[in-house]
Amino acid sequence: MSSAFLEMKNISKRYAGVQALDNVNLEIQPGEAHCLAGINGSGKSTLIKIISGVEVPDAGSEIYINGSRSLNRTSIDSIHQGIEVIYQDLSLFPNLTVAENIGISRMISGNRKILNKKEYIDIARKAMNRINIKLPLDHKVENLSIADQQLVAICRALTGDLKLLIMDEPTTALTKKEVDALLNVAIDLKQKGIAIIFVSHKLNEVMDVAEKVTVLRDGIEIGCYPASELNSDKIEYLMTGGNFKYSKNEDVYSTESPLLEVESISKKDNYKDISFVLHPGEILGVTGLLGSGRTELAMSLFGMNPFDTGSVKLNGEAIHFKSIEEAVARGVAYVPENRLVQGLVMEQSVSKNTVVTIIERLLKPSKIIDHRKKENLVKDLVRDFNIKIPSTDAAVSTLSGGNQQKVVLAKWIATEPKLLILDGPTVGVDVAAKGSIHEAIKELAKKGLGVIIISDEVAEVVNSCHRVLVMNRGRVISEFSTKDSQEEDILKCIEMSE
Repeated sequence: MSSAFLEMKNISKRYAGVQALDNVNLEIQPGEAHCLAGINGSGKSTLIKIISGVEVPDAGSEIYINGSRSLNRTSIDSIHQGIEVIYQDLSLFPNLTVAENIGISRMISGNRKILNKKEYIDIARKAMNRINIKLPLDHKVENLSIADQQLVAICRALTGDLKLLIMDEPTTALTKKEVDALLNVAIDLKQKGIAIIFVSHKLNEVMDVAEKVTVLRDGIEIGCYPASELNSDKIEYLMTGGNFKYSKNEDVYSTESPLLEVESISKKDNYKDISFVLHPGEILGVTGLLGSGRTELAMSLFGMNPFDTGSVKLNGEAIHFKSIEEAVARGVAYVPENRLVQGLVMEQSVSKNTVVTIIERLLKPSKIIDHRKKENLVKDLVRDFNIKIPSTDAAVSTLSGGNQQKVVLAKWIATEPKLLILDGPTVGVDVAAKGSIHEAIKELAKKGLGVIIISDEVAEVVNSCHRVLVMNRGRVISEFSTKDSQEEDILKCIEMSE
């Protein structure tokens, strides 16, 4: 009999003519860390849903938990078997305290209608003690950092008899120090015999604690490999069937008339004395550690976080936006990092999401939407950004992360901006989708748009941008021309600023 905690054989799943999984095998041993790798659409999400009981596999599929065959499982069955999933959005209650968030799963699984404060605190403390961490139990979760929220989610999973923890994109929004702390928790869980499945696009960050990597492509299992035998290039080759490399941006742009002139702007507690110039057709990168003020700066330029002092000119005219409406009217567009919360209405169609920023332009004199004009515009944008969808009526929630990000881009390009600000444009998308998104950005710049990319992925800004600003503690501490600089130069600058 196999010693595996989880054994999956010949797992298949078909949706409306699409083969999401085709005879996939997976084996997870107690105390093992296992990476699940694959580009968007490879079948990772479907496999996780089957493991967690959200989806039932097709006939012929076999699932064994501790050697016993497990059929027609539900999500509750999965939890009772010791399987927990922490999704990218963490699924926490922001208005509840740390203790309440940790204890609530015990209340639900125990069919309790209510727990008193002492019970919540006792449950939370026991969970935290299991991994030797301390969190402010009476603080609301919405006031915690993403890293601490992730620890809350892990503690919540630990309130039961946890055997397997599945973590979906666990390192996406974390600093290097926070990633290291999270991986130390993962090592601690492994030592306690708890297995972990990492689903991540930043595989280099989790490979140090993983024993095995299973690669999926187009719903097919390419193979299961010892992590020690793989590097990032090999994994990318296995995921895509080819070699993906960033291509450096060697496009030229006019330096005669600046598009954007930022002069000594400051915002209390956010950033101080920021100055730079952006030209039409230029792509400017802004990088640095989380908390360096990058996003706050971007939001100020879009009217979401008005600066206190200093000046900004757009095409030679002074601007000081106090609202998003002002910014859009003057030709500024902003694509936020959190597309799930700030960028998209997930249950609405691709069509509705794409035109939400320009409804006024689609109205007939009678104030009724010109649906032919709308559909033609949407189809043009879907074509231009190579968005893979069954139809423009498809809900955005059904798309891969890369295609969701392209919908957000299309939505703002529909406003015909002069300045495009992108905060984390490829967060949570795979290597193939990254290349496609960056090619689309370069094409937009060739048409004369000025582009600002905010990113903590140094390879992304070095190869996509003409210049890169490095921020630390609210200040620009260095500027690099990517023509004359390497990724290592910028990484060294960031590391020295820690």
